[in-house]
Amino acid sequence: MKKYNVAVVGANGAVGEEILRVLEEIDFPLNKLVPLASARSVGLQVHYNDQNFDILELTHDVFEQEEVEIALFSAGGSVSAEFAPSAVAAGAVVIDNTSHFRMDPNVPLVVPEVNPEDIARWRESGIIANPNCSTIQMVQALKPLDEAYDLVRVDVDTYQATSGAGKSAMEELVNQMQAFFAFKLDEAEHKAFNQQIALNVIPQIDVFTDNGYTKEEMKMVNETTKIMHKEVALSATCVRVPTLRGHAESITMTFDSQVEANEARQILSKAPNIVILDNPDEALYPMPATCIDRNETFVGRIRNDLFSNNMLHMFVVADNLRVGAATNAVRIAQKWIEMEEGA
Repeated sequence: MKKYNVAVVGANGAVGEEILRVLEEIDFPLNKLVPLASARSVGLQVHYNDQNFDILELTHDVFEQEEVEIALFSAGGSVSAEFAPSAVAAGAVVIDNTSHFRMDPNVPLVVPEVNPEDIARWRESGIIANPNCSTIQMVQALKPLDEAYDLVRVDVDTYQATSGAGKSAMEELVNQMQAFFAFKLDEAEHKAFNQQIALNVIPQIDVFTDNGYTKEEMKMVNETTKIMHKEVALSATCVRVPTLRGHAESITMTFDSQVEANEARQILSKAPNIVILDNPDEALYPMPATCIDRNETFVGRIRNDLFSNNMLHMFVVADNLRVGAATNAVRIAQKWIEMEEGA
């Protein structure tokens, strides 16, 4: 198998670090690793495969200089907007973890378990977009049920970990909890969030839009339609909770046909990268603690609605830094390689 020169932009960020871990765990066909970050990170190192690699400064020329073939971006939307075109111009395929390109009609938005065929459109822009973390785990579970029962509506409430807002947000939670135990919580600062996150839940992720939904909630609405190639009526309420890793979602689905929980459970058990944890008698169900450092999406609490025979409820949990970001991006790269080598 051919090996590839891979750049990781934002290599020392929360998602960048997970990308390196996933690449190493799956023994990705890597010829040369090019860790990139801003000038202030130059001089730092990242660890990969028992080696330390110096972080290089992200510039417009570095992709051509290092002969990068695959560029994994996870350093923020403004960084992707500025530097992704340079990577494409140098001949690399860009797999972007930010929201910047997701709704661009010329950029495929991909979850490999759901719409891998869209990767073939990468040449239109040279870029493949990674969806929002909450969208990824949701559509992984929706797709097989949609194929079986024809999905018409989704109502979802999310319980999103602080890592979704980056390293500083995780540190803010830890610092506030330390302040609580020192009886100084009222003195603790909150910068990553506009409210105290410790011992609290915040029913706001990103800014509010004119329709009363936040940008995070509208991402789930719009991205689901683009990924599934289907207009699905969807309403989301996204909530930040005081956990470090692992997003949870309570999902209610309405179908065009009658649905039965046991049959749906069997369908999901056969779906790629889905793990069923659903035994209430043994208190077995998905939780954030279940999914940390795992590359699968966990589904449980699968049950019929009490009043409508075409409605189903379930609870879905995944590691947002992995399934919701790094793992999905690496899986896109793997599928891209399969398509390119098979062409």
